[in-house]
Amino acid sequence: MSTDNSDSPDADPSESFVQDTGEEGPRIEFYGGRGMSAFPIVFFILWAIAQTAFWRISDEGGLVIGILVGLIGGMFFVRGNWKTYANTIFEGMTQPVAVTAIVAWIWAGMFAQLLQDGGFVDGLVWLAQTAGIGGALFPAATFILAAVFTTGIGTGYGASIAFVTLFFPAGLLLGANPILLFGAILSGAIFGDNLAPVSDTTIVSAVTQDSDIGGVVASRFKYVIVAAIVAFGGYLVAGQFMGGLGIGGNAQEILVAESEPIGLVHLLSMGIVIGTAVAGRHIVEAISWGIVVAAVSSLALGLLSLGDIVSFNAPADAPLSQPLEFLPILTIVDDPDAIGVGGSLIQGAAGFFELAILVLLIIAAAQIMIRGGAFEAILDWSIENLATNVRNAELTMVGSAALINAVITINTAAEVAIGPYISKIGERFNLNGYRRANILDAQTAALGYIFPWSGGVLAGYSAMQELPGEFEWFDTGMLVTPIDVVPFVFQGWLLVAVFIIAALTGFGREYIIDRESEEVARL
Repeated sequence: MSTDNSDSPDADPSESFVQDTGEEGPRIEFYGGRGMSAFPIVFFILWAIAQTAFWRISDEGGLVIGILVGLIGGMFFVRGNWKTYANTIFEGMTQPVAVTAIVAWIWAGMFAQLLQDGGFVDGLVWLAQTAGIGGALFPAATFILAAVFTTGIGTGYGASIAFVTLFFPAGLLLGANPILLFGAILSGAIFGDNLAPVSDTTIVSAVTQDSDIGGVVASRFKYVIVAAIVAFGGYLVAGQFMGGLGIGGNAQEILVAESEPIGLVHLLSMGIVIGTAVAGRHIVEAISWGIVVAAVSSLALGLLSLGDIVSFNAPADAPLSQPLEFLPILTIVDDPDAIGVGGSLIQGAAGFFELAILVLLIIAAAQIMIRGGAFEAILDWSIENLATNVRNAELTMVGSAALINAVITINTAAEVAIGPYISKIGERFNLNGYRRANILDAQTAALGYIFPWSGGVLAGYSAMQELPGEFEWFDTGMLVTPIDVVPFVFQGWLLVAVFIIAALTGFGREYIIDRESEEVARL
């Protein structure tokens, strides 16, 4: 996930989080020892598993209550004054990595909604039909397109939102399996988040392991591409056996037949976003340009009116309502329930407010765990007891990064927190910085889109929950719950597997002296 495309590691947006997760700041003492500081986050994970897996309820509001109850419960285990505990909650909620994720979601939500309302889904359906890409091939094609898009813009969260909003309904109309299609979207986001030079996870993995970004990206390509080739084959094969929903029988054929190519004009705005991001511009600037181009294109071609983009529904007795009724963005309404602000922009942003609260609270709970010492205790134990040789050290790095990603569900935040420990383990066995950075980033990029309560999955699911209100044919039974998609995020599972195999076999392993010798030979 990325919202800052700075070319300089010194400008890393996660720097303040690195400082905050160190030894600075007051520690919190708990009855029962350091392990009790993990109570809020462990309680939340158990709540999330019960809600999503056992009861099949994918409601972000319920998850918000779960983390709130966990944070309140954790207070009763604090020794002494609760003030430090309460202040740590605020400290966690103000971490830049949490805020940057929220900003990415909101901007991507507005952009994707604008494209959807401007007919981009219709254009995709028309293009797929013309090219002969049916439901069986659509997940594999979506995986490739999502991977390219994410690599260009550097934010997997933004790509998940955009592709669920645009490609998911198009795929369902063409007969693609919804679970497989959601998995393909998340897999594409993983590919780009892991490989993009402008991704925050790429930047943080390089900075925390004292490596240059260009070298890190070049060295990790072999791991990413192996997983991607197998994942692509998996989506091709699975697409042949996992059928679609058969939406409305003849109605599906009519909808597909009525699709028009005009919506494909928005490929221009997507290209603008990718090009601007690749040029090194901030992702907010890149998506903002995409929003501007999409809005202008839609207005010029009559795909949307100004009132479709932003509208004010005011009561007749409001001051200046009648005199200003001629404005295209103002509508006088008699129904009190219809009063409010609407349009593509507000609709696209509003879908992520609940998720934003959830993420802030999860980061707060993770900060409690860090300040209370549970995080340090777990990692110190693994260093002393598991990392006994270079093979076990690399397996410990993989396992530790995976564990932290289960706890800290924003992948950049997890990476920043675990980065110093990965460095400590790797340096003990003289492992090269590129190797350490690749192990670190692969786990955070992959598992940040696999766990049902992770930021990447919830961002995509939040966008999906808005679809029943956008399309008459789309009902809530077509939604894919986060727990159902877990086995089908092929790129994520394969990337983890690649590094487990690499640790066991030594594939790609480099030591510090190896890289130094190579640099000398190059000179």
